[in-house]
Amino acid sequence: MTLRIPMLAGAFLLVTTATAADWPQWRGPDRTAISKETGLLKKWPADGPPKAFTAKGLGGGYGSPVVAGGKIFGAGKEGGKEYVWCLSEKDGSEVWKKEFAAPGKVGYDEGPRCTPTYHNDPKIGAVVYVIGVGGDLVCVKAADGEKVWSKNFGKDFGGRMMSGWGFSESPLIDGDKLIVTPGSDSAALVALNTATGETIWKSSIARCGGAGYSSPIKATLGKLSMYITVMGKSGGVVAVNTADGKLLWQYGKIANGTANIPTVIVRDDLVWASTGYRDGGSALLKMTADGDKVSVKEVKYYDQTLQNHHGGMVLVGEHVYFGANHGQGYPACVEFKTGEQKYKEAKGAGGGSGSAAVAYADAMLYYHYQSGHVVLVEANPEEVKVAGAFKYPEPSRAAKWAHPVIANGKLFIRDQDKLHVFTVKVGAGN
Repeated sequence: MTLRIPMLAGAFLLVTTATAADWPQWRGPDRTAISKETGLLKKWPADGPPKAFTAKGLGGGYGSPVVAGGKIFGAGKEGGKEYVWCLSEKDGSEVWKKEFAAPGKVGYDEGPRCTPTYHNDPKIGAVVYVIGVGGDLVCVKAADGEKVWSKNFGKDFGGRMMSGWGFSESPLIDGDKLIVTPGSDSAALVALNTATGETIWKSSIARCGGAGYSSPIKATLGKLSMYITVMGKSGGVVAVNTADGKLLWQYGKIANGTANIPTVIVRDDLVWASTGYRDGGSALLKMTADGDKVSVKEVKYYDQTLQNHHGGMVLVGEHVYFGANHGQGYPACVEFKTGEQKYKEAKGAGGGSGSAAVAYADAMLYYHYQSGHVVLVEANPEEVKVAGAFKYPEPSRAAKWAHPVIANGKLFIRDQDKLHVFTVKVGAGN
């Protein structure tokens, strides 16, 4: 069914506690693109899993939805304005929708690229953080969309993007700190107070190259913790101390000058990073700590022969899975500890074409292709085993880049103005 229901009123409509099966931020509960759900379908019917509903009227945008506290949150653009919206998880009906920015002119401006972040803050309650393409960062109440505080990356931090497609990251919550990437040399990354937006620290990185299109993650090496992201070409992969924002290390070999997009993968002392375009590639790095200093050593490097343009990468067990080649989604797998390639297909899986965004749940990979195909693939490091594929109706010209979300027995696929929701829990309507 297709739903477009007028705004409902009242904070009582929102449950503010996220559950273990929710997907409250970019790349899921742990920012790894891994769902904690079990008991999901291991094979799909020929026409795909049953559809729960389709919500329309969400506005243009590449950002994925988040699911928390019985609600779905996202961002879109209509009539030259950017909005953050909230839907009922039960049926997709609109709970509220609030304007938060007027983005101005950026390339391919179909709408916000940011995936919002849901956070139950001990001081101000349940809130949602979202970033517009023009660098507007807002914190709004999850109950009704009322603005709590806002910043602008350019005006407040002298921020800039590495190229002209607008700010695209998704905010990271770490305790009482909100980590974002304005992209200026004096404030490459900043830590803000989650409740007030006040600056805790600013990370100074000479020739940082502007903000990339990547989103930061937190990593720990021994007693030292850090935030890692990918900046512009002259900055590359950077790691800063969580305590004060001081630069710990940089690695620039895979950075290109167009758009550095995928979120890096970290486990223990290893970092896997990849970018697209002519100068992009992939690399496995090994970190070594010495007191409050960290050095990195390149373990494995690939040029354009193995790269993730966008769509992300997921570490399952001892292997990293992703869609390879620039602008393609050829299923690929590498061994995480060595960086050695296990396989790379010569075409998209299940009839899909174009870039592919990937997520994981219950032994299976979920690929969302630019062509509008959604493909279920066994997480197998030896070969690609397709367990189901379908194409949703009337994919938009820019059905491109929203990542799949698996939460509470449902699969959520954003296609610009529409959100398709499917039931993937065994026995739940299938």
